[in-house]
Amino acid sequence: MDARIFQIGFQAILLAAGVLLRDFSLLPLQMGLALASAAATQSFWLRVFRLRGVGYLSPLITGFGLSLLLRADSLWLHPLVACLAISGKFLLRVNGKHVFNPANFGVGVALLALPGAWVSPGQWGNDLGIAVWLIGLGALVAQRARRNDASWLFLAIFLGLFAARLFQLSHSFERAWEIFCHQALNGALLLFAFFMISDPMTLPDRPVARRLHVGLVAVAAFAWQFLFYRPNGALWALLCLAPLVPIWDSIWPGKRHNWHGNRSLQNNVAAQGKIPG
Repeated sequence: MDARIFQIGFQAILLAAGVLLRDFSLLPLQMGLALASAAATQSFWLRVFRLRGVGYLSPLITGFGLSLLLRADSLWLHPLVACLAISGKFLLRVNGKHVFNPANFGVGVALLALPGAWVSPGQWGNDLGIAVWLIGLGALVAQRARRNDASWLFLAIFLGLFAARLFQLSHSFERAWEIFCHQALNGALLLFAFFMISDPMTLPDRPVARRLHVGLVAVAAFAWQFLFYRPNGALWALLCLAPLVPIWDSIWPGKRHNWHGNRSLQNNVAAQGKIPG
């Protein structure tokens, strides 16, 4: 079964739990408009490029991802961002592969250019129960997408650097352990690791290149957040370093991930520079 079906189900569960238990400050209409806009935009570009055999799982994932991450004080922002995110997937491509993770691209554009948009990492809290759910559900999604190495490598490097920083600051062991657990059980961090950076369509195709890229994202995220003291380090690191992926793919070519398992369709569309995803 397509791993994206599991991801959609898990995102819906997380979103429902967040709205009911965590007061996500998200209106149901905002989520509905994001999903509808993402699906409509996907349909538009499929007609423009005359693509067949491409479904609507990707825009659903993007719509749910934007609903989980992005907050706004208006109804128009979520559907606009969803439209921009899906459009970027079709228009910003190199060698038939889209450069940016759609949800990550949409959030970045919203924070940079649209008024009344923000991301609230603290909305997830640090409850152990939420962390366990995110790890368990997210790891399954990443495993089925065959990119679980990216999730665990990102967490290992990011949290390893964080632990080294705590040691450098000479906290007592008890205090350092408390701070480390607070960071390691951060729901927003786990959501990013298992549902965003593990996206096989926007990672390098070759394992060695993928691990290099994930390591750079982890280091950049740590530096942004704990050396420059700026928020949302993981989101900005992934967005800014995404243009490196085509370079890694040219240096270390590898087998392109294909959700559909249809090699003839992939080769046919690849020849036109329009890999569906």
